[in-house]
Amino acid sequence: MPDLLLEFFSEEIPARMQPRAADDLRKLVTDRLVEAGLVYEGAKAFATPRRLALAVHGIPARQPDLKEEKKGPRVGAPQAAIDGFLKSAGLASLDQAKVEKDPKKGEFYVAVVEKKGRPAIDVIGEIVPEVVRAFPWPKSMRWGAASAQPGALTWVRPLHSIVAIFGPETEDPDVVIFSVGGIASGSITHGHRFMAPAAIEVRRQADYMEKLEKAKVIVDPARRQDIILAEAKNLAFAQGFELVEDAGLLAEAAGLVEWPVVLMGTFDRAFLAIPDEVIRTTIRNNQKCFVLRDPQTAKLVNKFILIANIEAADGGKAIVAGNERVIRARLSDATFFYESDLKTLLEDRLPKFEGIVFHEKLGTQWQRIERIERLAAALAPLVKADIGKARRAARLCKADLLSDVVGEFPELQGLMGKYYAEAQGEDEAVAHAIEDHYSPKGPDDLVPADPVSIAVALADKIDTLVGFWAIDEKPTGSKDPYALRRAALGVIRLVLSNGVRMGLLDVFSRATEGYLEQDNAHVVAALGKNQTPGSEFDAIRRSFAALTGAGLREFFADRLKVQLREQGARHDLVDAVFSLEGQDDLFLIVRRVEALGRFLDTDDGRNLLAGAKRAANILRIEEKKDGHAFAGAPDGALLKDPEEKALAGAIEAARDDAAAAVGREDFAAAMAAMAKLRPAVDAFFDKVTVNADDKVLRENRLKLLNEIRQATRAVADFSKIEG
Repeated sequence: MPDLLLEFFSEEIPARMQPRAADDLRKLVTDRLVEAGLVYEGAKAFATPRRLALAVHGIPARQPDLKEEKKGPRVGAPQAAIDGFLKSAGLASLDQAKVEKDPKKGEFYVAVVEKKGRPAIDVIGEIVPEVVRAFPWPKSMRWGAASAQPGALTWVRPLHSIVAIFGPETEDPDVVIFSVGGIASGSITHGHRFMAPAAIEVRRQADYMEKLEKAKVIVDPARRQDIILAEAKNLAFAQGFELVEDAGLLAEAAGLVEWPVVLMGTFDRAFLAIPDEVIRTTIRNNQKCFVLRDPQTAKLVNKFILIANIEAADGGKAIVAGNERVIRARLSDATFFYESDLKTLLEDRLPKFEGIVFHEKLGTQWQRIERIERLAAALAPLVKADIGKARRAARLCKADLLSDVVGEFPELQGLMGKYYAEAQGEDEAVAHAIEDHYSPKGPDDLVPADPVSIAVALADKIDTLVGFWAIDEKPTGSKDPYALRRAALGVIRLVLSNGVRMGLLDVFSRATEGYLEQDNAHVVAALGKNQTPGSEFDAIRRSFAALTGAGLREFFADRLKVQLREQGARHDLVDAVFSLEGQDDLFLIVRRVEALGRFLDTDDGRNLLAGAKRAANILRIEEKKDGHAFAGAPDGALLKDPEEKALAGAIEAARDDAAAAVGREDFAAAMAAMAKLRPAVDAFFDKVTVNADDKVLRENRLKLLNEIRQATRAVADFSKIEG
């Protein structure tokens, strides 16, 4: 079947836009093909700094023929209605229609309209101009004399030519004829801007890729990345160095060149006195160059790798020299910023935060620091951290935001705080906590393990969550402007990775106290009462739990389900444990979920679940019928059958054993205790009629079923478990 090749050749396409543009082109064209009945076999899009291309394989030569039934008026309808029907259906007379019966509305005329499929090349000629005009560039422009006209074509940069060819591999393809913005489609493209700018006629994808490569253009961005990475590694290895790999920079560098040429430059050794991260960020952000390190010490060396877009006659000497000049100037600036920052103690920067608003409803950055300091001290005993060090780290953790280096490179916040703390003689745990308190920033980020770092990282995230939750700035759908989902996942990972034992509601309440001590009007209003410094902790806890904490706890339950699902756990087991009263210790919840999962993988677990669900279903039906719950202990004197007596005894023993096991946090033993119920439950349902004719006996047996439900809640709410 035929293939389609498209190329849009223009001025520079920014590297950051290329991946999205390629994906958009593929999706827009292929979606329209499918809508038109042209189901294809495969498609791949490509992007370079000057071209956006798409190859679609296995497109049918023409659309399929379609038959469509068009329902008309009733038999005997007015002539005007019949004439309108004939005209819309393209029929000459009613003889060409058929009559169908509707059981409710009688007989109707129906026309069978046959729609012949069109050649695919004609359909594509209509689709592509529409895609071009509607292309979703983040930024686009108009150009030339036509730009003043209404409806002028817009593109990311001036569009010079369009390649559009269609045909099978074994035959000469045809040009898809169309014009958009005065640019006619054709089969002509151009090679590298400087090294091979002549026109090139292309025929199909393989031909297109081969001819452009001969003209110094590598169309596939993945291949450009492979070339850059391999040649950079080889060049570094040849000099005894090691490339510091950077996937983001590699993708960006590949988007800046059509013909990658890898070169090495040098900067003054004196610049190595500033932190490696400052050197790397300076060189990366300003010149899009890679840095190198000594494989023995892992420290940076005074070399860098740059990617040129041309094979220069002088071997690249002028290009290297130009990059060296710029990097020298940028590293000089970075050195000045760093040395200037070292002259001011972190604590001396803090007063400036009093005039910087964190959020209009949550106060200034200084108030936020005070709250984090207070909460970190409260959390320190829970994570076995030194309270004084936790306070100190929390007090200084945001100070580097006002430094010159972080002002220039915001991505270094936290890290620079650590360097400045070390330089001014702070305790090592304090310095590392300043760096780590933002962590973990994402699912692949390392989780801090030092107790002081854990305390400050938890305090930072929990203060944010409680504050924004209290003022009702919660995530909605795909919107999460304050990254609250990330903060909650960070808390979960900190807790689970370090085995932290803490009740969420108590911690939320402690965080709330910080806002109340500052007499934050918005949080006080959210709690629905005028709290003042010195209020009873229990009153604050009750108020917060009632109005805010419960919802935030459910938010954590949802985040925990996401986290555990990625690890292969079942979300319904999290619901089954979280729904139990008082379950807000994340570490214990996960342990209980793991034990429950193992239990339900056994025959005893599966059968007990089935029995518990059967009991719950019967209770739900009978409670609805009678209008009341069957609460309270069953009357032992009314237990007549051996099976119900055995079940009552088994429930009592299992409940006591499970409660004792849960009390000592031995959840495997708790599940084993529940497993002893299985034979008694099976026998009860096999031999005993629950809905007996005797009303008193029926109610007693329903109370016995309720005992099953209550007993299993010692380990989980089985009604929440699927299956």
